[in-house]
Amino acid sequence: MQTKQEIIQWLEQNRSDFIDMADRIWEYAEISHREFKSSKLQADYLEKEGFKIEWEIGGLQTAFTAVWGSGKPVIGFLGEYDALEGLSQKRLPVKEPIQEGAPGHGCGHNLLGTGVLASTVAVKRWLENTGTQGTVRYYGCPAEENTYGKTFMARAGAFNDLDAAFNYHPGSINMASKSSAVGVNDIKFRFFGRTAHAGGSPHLGRSALDAVELMNVGVNYLREHVTSNVRIHYAITHGGDLPNVVPAEAEVWYFIRAHKPQELEEVTNRVRKIAEGAAMMTETRLEEHFRSACSAVLSNHTLADLQYEAMKLVGPMEFTAEEIAYAEKINSGYPAENLEAFYTMAREFKSPPEVAKFLEENYGAALIAINLPPLDEGKIETGSTDVGDVSQITPISMLNTACFPTALSGHCWGTVAASGSSIGHKGMMHAAKIMALAAVDCFTNPEHLHKARAEFEKATKDYPYRSPLPAYVQPPRYPNPYK
Repeated sequence: MQTKQEIIQWLEQNRSDFIDMADRIWEYAEISHREFKSSKLQADYLEKEGFKIEWEIGGLQTAFTAVWGSGKPVIGFLGEYDALEGLSQKRLPVKEPIQEGAPGHGCGHNLLGTGVLASTVAVKRWLENTGTQGTVRYYGCPAEENTYGKTFMARAGAFNDLDAAFNYHPGSINMASKSSAVGVNDIKFRFFGRTAHAGGSPHLGRSALDAVELMNVGVNYLREHVTSNVRIHYAITHGGDLPNVVPAEAEVWYFIRAHKPQELEEVTNRVRKIAEGAAMMTETRLEEHFRSACSAVLSNHTLADLQYEAMKLVGPMEFTAEEIAYAEKINSGYPAENLEAFYTMAREFKSPPEVAKFLEENYGAALIAINLPPLDEGKIETGSTDVGDVSQITPISMLNTACFPTALSGHCWGTVAASGSSIGHKGMMHAAKIMALAAVDCFTNPEHLHKARAEFEKATKDYPYRSPLPAYVQPPRYPNPYK
C-alpha cells in the first residue's frame, strides 16, 4: 500500500472489520467513563496491528494511546466511544427502544471512534510500506458527552508533542469545518439549610430549595446581559424529598458556555455571585463543586482545506434507494421545522453558486451525498466539545460526514437508528479515507505542517493554552465489571 488509491482500496477491502467494530460498540452503548468493553475492543485490535498501548491517560480509566513509528512528524487521531443515557433504540426507522431508559449511541461515537481508528491503521500501513519516517498515534478518548475527557488528557500533556491532529464527527453533510465552538464550565451548586415542618413550624426552617430557585431566577435575569455567544442552562438535581418538609439540602447543576476564555470566566463569576446572593437571602450555606470544563474550538483552516482536497480524490458518497427510504422514514418522525432548520443553516453558508444551486434543487432531501468545501468560516457553534482543548495545543481539523438524515438535531433516537445502519457505516468509511489521505499529505509534504503551525501560532499567541480545570478536579473512577 503505497499510493493514495491503494489506501482507499485497503480501507474498502477491510470495511467489514471496521463495520463489525462499530456495530459492537453500538451494541455495548457504554456511557461516559464506563466504556470498558468499547475501549478494550479498540486497544486489542490496535495492539494486534503492532501499536504500543498505554492506558489511563490523564487518570481516565478508559483512556488510552496507541503509538506506531518513530520521530517527527507526529500526527494524532482522536477517537471517541461513549454513548448517551436514555437513548436506547432498535435498528428501525421508527422510535422503538431496545430497553426503555437504557443508553444508546445518539451522537454516533461508535462510528466516530471506529472511523478514526480505521484511518490511523491505514496511515500506519502506508508508513510501514513506504518506509516513511514519522509517528502515528491514536487516542482513545472517553467521556466526550460529559465534555471533558480530552481536557484531563490535555492537562496531563498527552497532546503536547503533536505536529497536527485529525478527527471527525458524524453529521448530515460532508464538510471539513472552519467554524468554532464555545467553551464550557460544568459546575454544581449545593445549598445547605435547616429542616423543619413546612406546615407546623416553617419559620424555623431555612430552605435550600428556596436558595436554588432564587439562584435560577437571578441567572435567568442575567441572560439579558450577556452576548449572543453565551449559553447558560441548568437542571435541579435535588430539590428535597417531601413537600411538607423544609429541605435542608438542594442542588442545581449548571453548564455555562462562552467563546472567549475571559468571557467564560467573567460570566461564571457572575453566576457565582448570584449563587452567593441566593445563599445570603435564604441564610443557607453554599458549596461549589466544579466538575469539569473544556475550551473553545480553534479550527485550523490549512488542515480543513487539505481534507477538502482529499474529498475530491475520494469522490462523493452513494446511497441506495433502500437507504434513502430508511432516512426519509426517520425524518418523518420529526417536526417539519427540523428539516427547515437544516436547509436554513445550509443557505447561511458562504456557498459557491454551484453548491447553493444544488442545495436549493435538492431541498428536503433526506440524505446529502456530495462533498462540500469548508463553508462555515466565522461561524461560532454554541455547543461544546473537549476537542477544543486539543485545538488550543496543536493544529486540528474537524471533519463532518453524512451519517445521519437531514432532519435530526443530534442526541435523539433517530441518530441511534442511523448510527447502527449502513448509512452510518458509509459515512464512517468516507471519513476514514479523507482523514488518511490528508494525513499522508502531511507526512509527504512538510510545507502543509509548517503552514498549519504558522496559522495556529498566530491565532494563539495572545492566548496560550491554560487548562480550564482547577488542579483539585480529578476524573471519576468506577469499578470495571469485566476484570
